[in-house]
Amino acid sequence: MIWSFVKVAIFLVLVVVLTLVAAHLADSAEALRIVVFGTEYTLGPLTAAIAAIVIFGVIWGAIRAIGLLVAAGRFLLGDTTAINRYLDRRAERKGYEALAQGMLAVASGEGKLALSEAAKAERYLKQPHLTNLLAAQAAEVAGDTGKAAEVYKRLLSDERTRFVGIRGLMRQKLAEGDTATALALAQKAYALKPSQTEVQDTLLKLRTEAGDWKGAREVLNDKRYQGQLPKDVHQRRDAVMALQEAKGVLAEGATIEAREEAIAANKASPDLIPAAVMAADAYTAEGKAKNAARVILKAWEAQPHPDLAAAFARIVADETPAERLKRFGKLLSLRPDHDESKLLEAELAIAAEDFPGARRALGDLATRHPTQRVMALMAAIERGEGADDAVVRGWLARALSAPRGPQWCCDKCQNIQSDWTPVCNNCGGFDTLSWREPAAGSQPVTNGAEMLPLIVGTPATPEPQPSREEAIRAAADGNCDIDWAAELRPPEQKSGK
Repeated sequence: MIWSFVKVAIFLVLVVVLTLVAAHLADSAEALRIVVFGTEYTLGPLTAAIAAIVIFGVIWGAIRAIGLLVAAGRFLLGDTTAINRYLDRRAERKGYEALAQGMLAVASGEGKLALSEAAKAERYLKQPHLTNLLAAQAAEVAGDTGKAAEVYKRLLSDERTRFVGIRGLMRQKLAEGDTATALALAQKAYALKPSQTEVQDTLLKLRTEAGDWKGAREVLNDKRYQGQLPKDVHQRRDAVMALQEAKGVLAEGATIEAREEAIAANKASPDLIPAAVMAADAYTAEGKAKNAARVILKAWEAQPHPDLAAAFARIVADETPAERLKRFGKLLSLRPDHDESKLLEAELAIAAEDFPGARRALGDLATRHPTQRVMALMAAIERGEGADDAVVRGWLARALSAPRGPQWCCDKCQNIQSDWTPVCNNCGGFDTLSWREPAAGSQPVTNGAEMLPLIVGTPATPEPQPSREEAIRAAADGNCDIDWAAELRPPEQKSGK
């Protein structure tokens, strides 16, 4: 508002000044005499001023005209001129408009329109690092993967777009199922931008699927250092990978290194059951029974599991069933109300031929939680107490329709597996298996396990065993005669029975 008032005031002052000057010149009696080729011209003051202004305008116009002619000549000769700049600005404007329209077409899923706009933008802008990316995305939307791959390869030649090209080719190979090539591309992309989250996750997934646990742990550590993983999540996942790395080292024959990796994995995640079992076996092999027992006790307190009981039994192999039942007392006292503790105590009592004690240990499990394992134990107790075969077969018949009990279930897809693995066999989820009851409607799997867990020792050369369902069905039909107490004795006692 103030500035507008100032401009108006200045204009009025100029008008007044010019008016006064013109009035002064008109009143002046002096004249200007000009002689041109012998002819004398007399001009009054006002006329002379107007003539001077006209002459100045003619000269300025002539200069501008000459400049325009020079610019036109330079334009025809190929030099940069204002015309060139005008045409360049016009082409740039059209190119960016095409680029914007192409991006909108990609976002709306119009692949053909996006390809057309991408070609137009490339023609106008002459900036391939901008237009090639749009062309690749447009080709993908249009379903032309060959065109997209061609454009991504062109992006590799420019330092500014190399990462984008590698990432695009990596995603294409993943969609095609070519994981080997995708892994190589992911490693190159990771070398260019190690902090890019998508590349990190892709490389981590591909390395775990390929069994490269050492490389996967390196990526996991980078994610932790960059603040992309909480400390507890990192520790758990690193423990899982360390366990698998230990298994790989053990398969190669490096026993000492495998033991160290297993112990490290257990320390990082004491509740990881496979790591606890492997660490306990490593301590047992080194003759460190106390360390092995401490590992099992800590894991059992977090999550009772038959594999932990088997590892605890392997700590002392040459003991009688009664001695074993006494030694297991410390383990059983940690979670006495847990179903696994009751089942374990019942199995140990059966091995010691304390069938009333086994019945007391089971308590009301036969009615409260009747699983196949509970039914089999009840059949063993009835056989040990001298019940009729019909009673034993009755329990076994009930086992045929009973649920299997806790199993390794994927929390992501509800898939059931016989053994723990770091990656789900069905959905590929990492560390998604948990020991629990399957979800309603899940189908049990037949894993070839014996009817009762071998918690009291494993024979050195085990013979092929029928599946749990096959064994139960055969016993229920009266086609086998099982000496339950003998079957549950340690191997060294079986050989001498």
